[in-house]
Amino acid sequence: MSTPETNTAQRDWAVVGGGMLGLTLAYRLAKQGQQVTVLEAATEIGGLASAWQLGDIVWDRHYHVTLLSDLRLRELLGELGLEEQMRWVETKTGFYTDGSLVSMSNSIEFLRFPPLNLLEKLRLGLTIFRASKIRDPKPLEKIFVADWLKKWSGQGTFQKIWLPLLQAKLGKTYQRVSAAFIWATIARMYRARQSGLKKELFGYVPGGYANVLEQFSDKLTKLGVTIKTDCPANEVRSLANGRVEVQCGDEGASEFDRVVLTTPSSTISRICPQLDDNERTRHEQVEYLGILCASVVLKKGLSPYYVTNITDSWVPFTAVIEMTTLVNPAEMGDRHLVYLPRYVAADDPAWQWSDAEIEEKFLSALEKMFPYFSQDDVEAFRVSRVKQVMALPTLNYSENLPAMQTSLDGVFAVNSAHIVKGTLNVNEVVELAELAFRDHLLPACCKTDSETHASKDENSHDETAGELVARSG
Repeated sequence: MSTPETNTAQRDWAVVGGGMLGLTLAYRLAKQGQQVTVLEAATEIGGLASAWQLGDIVWDRHYHVTLLSDLRLRELLGELGLEEQMRWVETKTGFYTDGSLVSMSNSIEFLRFPPLNLLEKLRLGLTIFRASKIRDPKPLEKIFVADWLKKWSGQGTFQKIWLPLLQAKLGKTYQRVSAAFIWATIARMYRARQSGLKKELFGYVPGGYANVLEQFSDKLTKLGVTIKTDCPANEVRSLANGRVEVQCGDEGASEFDRVVLTTPSSTISRICPQLDDNERTRHEQVEYLGILCASVVLKKGLSPYYVTNITDSWVPFTAVIEMTTLVNPAEMGDRHLVYLPRYVAADDPAWQWSDAEIEEKFLSALEKMFPYFSQDDVEAFRVSRVKQVMALPTLNYSENLPAMQTSLDGVFAVNSAHIVKGTLNVNEVVELAELAFRDHLLPACCKTDSETHASKDENSHDETAGELVARSG
């Protein structure tokens, strides 16, 4: 990304959160000559993109894929020297419906898709086409996703396809989600198909995000960025001297000129006692969906499909993501890696399941879905639990977002809740970082403390949220 030339003064920045969002912000700031410290609560950087050990394999803790249309992420990978290493693979899509596994990877298979009659298939195609032509999703924020899908797809298609998929992805929270959610989901996949080859070409960096994060960390270190892990920010306060104090783990308090918070909104509300009431309310009303994601290492693969969508309600996970239909199994010692995600609302009793219960439920379901699968094929099974993953795009979502520039002098709040024109994925996170850097952090590098304060006073929270929607197009 190229940034305009500015007369920046060197300031001391803290970026709270070492996920891809925080690392990208730190990188852009450091490229402008700023002194940056990244404060990460976990023992390693990466956040949702972090890697972990599965037997003798190191791979991503959650499933990630890069599309040809993910231009922001590909540009960043290019700056890290990784884009040219990417491997692109044509993938297939399956559905598990009415107890059977069905391919739906091309137009012919779509027309043969058993659950829907011809009229329902036509209406499903019309819905996808209609969503792909919408450029401004703001009006969709005022319509419930179920109502919009019933209008365009009809009751039959909604009951057979959309409702099971919504419940699998969102649980009961789908009833509160706006139509902007399905628009963003369709738009990303449609852009991938329109990126030149009309195929589902998905990409990955050899070595996965362990490789990406290693290269990112090296690049940041060379730019003078300090990365502190196992260092949770417990409190952030704006001081009378114009500086910002951060209480971090066992290290005590440190002062910075500017602080950027990339943590979930509930955390921002908790660690910033000086927020004004309006701002606190906006952060606290952001509702998050969590995930239980099982990584399973197998001796042999399950299917030819990268993703198998599931419409049968008895299955305890959302989908089957077979990573080694994309990644060469040779990179994993000729084993096969499968992800079994379950998206979970805050009050879902699944949070109480033990790892052993999840393993029993999930593997038993795989045995029913794939008769040739045996639990003897399992070499490793590990469960990731993250309670705050995706902010739910409820009605009028963008109008209620908190501003990126907070009511605290020198403190910015930029997190994935600010993704208003896309779904949560690494490309959208990087794009959000670029937007926030350009419109908020870069100007703060150049202004004096008094100028920054005056600029903040001139912009209401509503204006900032509205501008975010307009600028992210």
